[in-house]
Amino acid sequence: MILLGIDIGSSSIKVNLVDGEKGISLANGSYPPKEMEIISKRSDWAEQDPEVWMNNLFKALEMVKAKVGSRFQEIGAIGITYQMHGLVAIDKHRKLIRNAIIWCDSRAVGIGEEAFADLGEEFCLGHLLNSPGNFTASKLRWIKLFEPENFARIDKIMLPGDYIAFRLTGDIATTESGLSEGIFWDFKENGVSEELLAYYGFDRNVLPKVVGTFTEQGRVSVEMANKLGIKAGTPISYRAGDQPNNAFSLNVMEPGEIAATAGTSGVVYGVTDKKEFDPQSRVNTFLHVNNTLQNPRLGILMCLNSTGILNSWIKNQFMGDDMSYEKMNEIASMAPSGSEGLLVFPFGNGAERILQNKNIGASFHNINFNIHNRSHTLRAMQEGIVFALNYGIEIMKGVGLEINVVKAGMANMFLSHIFRQTFADISGARIELYNTDGAEGAARGAGLGSNYYKTKQEAFSKLEIVKEVHPRQNEQLLIGYEIWKKKLADLLDLS
Repeated sequence: MILLGIDIGSSSIKVNLVDGEKGISLANGSYPPKEMEIISKRSDWAEQDPEVWMNNLFKALEMVKAKVGSRFQEIGAIGITYQMHGLVAIDKHRKLIRNAIIWCDSRAVGIGEEAFADLGEEFCLGHLLNSPGNFTASKLRWIKLFEPENFARIDKIMLPGDYIAFRLTGDIATTESGLSEGIFWDFKENGVSEELLAYYGFDRNVLPKVVGTFTEQGRVSVEMANKLGIKAGTPISYRAGDQPNNAFSLNVMEPGEIAATAGTSGVVYGVTDKKEFDPQSRVNTFLHVNNTLQNPRLGILMCLNSTGILNSWIKNQFMGDDMSYEKMNEIASMAPSGSEGLLVFPFGNGAERILQNKNIGASFHNINFNIHNRSHTLRAMQEGIVFALNYGIEIMKGVGLEINVVKAGMANMFLSHIFRQTFADISGARIELYNTDGAEGAARGAGLGSNYYKTKQEAFSKLEIVKEVHPRQNEQLLIGYEIWKKKLADLLDLS
């Protein structure tokens, strides 16, 4: 059987076909070739049209179909992973009401802060393990306050992955993990937070039915099967947000295991069996994909909004059309570690949780026209991203996580030898890089959810380390990080 994994990102839609028996990827595809548009009608707004996701999914599937030919008909189960925290709203006719408000949109920050104050720290941290913050529930409240006509039309809300599953099957559903990422979940009561719904003025019926992460969640409709070229009735048997899925893709499912990713955003994600939280909600706790009442598994997530998006911004704005990321990494390696004092603060993609939802913008500091050139700029950019990630890692350590080994896919910014070595040197952790990605992980999840795989050992039998990076003692880099943190404190005081 062939397993299909679908990854709904904010930059592109990725798909991966996995030969279930051999446990290896047969073909993968991604569309569009350049980053998808993020619609920003106002400062700090970020929206996308879910129909664009669907159209790009069709094109990505055509790419892999061309590679495998008639074997495409052997797809027996589908897994979906998606950009977290988004909000998709449909009416009673199952039509979109507006663009999706996506993860890096900051319009609801004040709404979440007000809710945290009104509901109280004890309730929010004790029951939600988070401030309502700028998550899905607060975004829905924004629509209620500022687009009342749209709010009145809402029949159901969905996360981005829920919407894709709905379009493929006609069934509207979500998961417990998905509800927790939207801050709808009460960890004490083990159910939807009635207090949050009442405070925000939401009817319980606006939320979809709940299905298990690893279970049959719906079957592909005849109409969609004909459009895609697969069998009608093919089950969707796995669904998870991109960061829990990234951890799952790396077989990170037990307490103490740590995963990382460095795509559009940068994330470090640690699994625990305890209901831990950061009192300032700078890192956030959600239900992990394999959570059960008997064996709790929660994921503590730190997110840096601007990672690959800063890299692509510099490439697109200043490097020229013929510049590749590989060449950019070569140029960056010409500058010494520490970039001779040039500092970059990569906070230009909305309010940052690790900065308590402040938006201080991206900035470059200590530029010396007689010393610094583009190699310094490119290296300082990568070092600044790592510094920001490590700033979040230090918060995670304060919550009780030990970070000695970090697993990541050999993809995105981990393709850069400067980035991965700097990450190891600053964090002090050994980095294990694997031959997988989110879409491939979603395919393996589909295999587990459909019972094609009986155990996770069977699902991950072909997961292999392709590279290890060990931390080195780098005094110049450590000094630069301390200077970076002091300057960040100054920037936060000014904001």
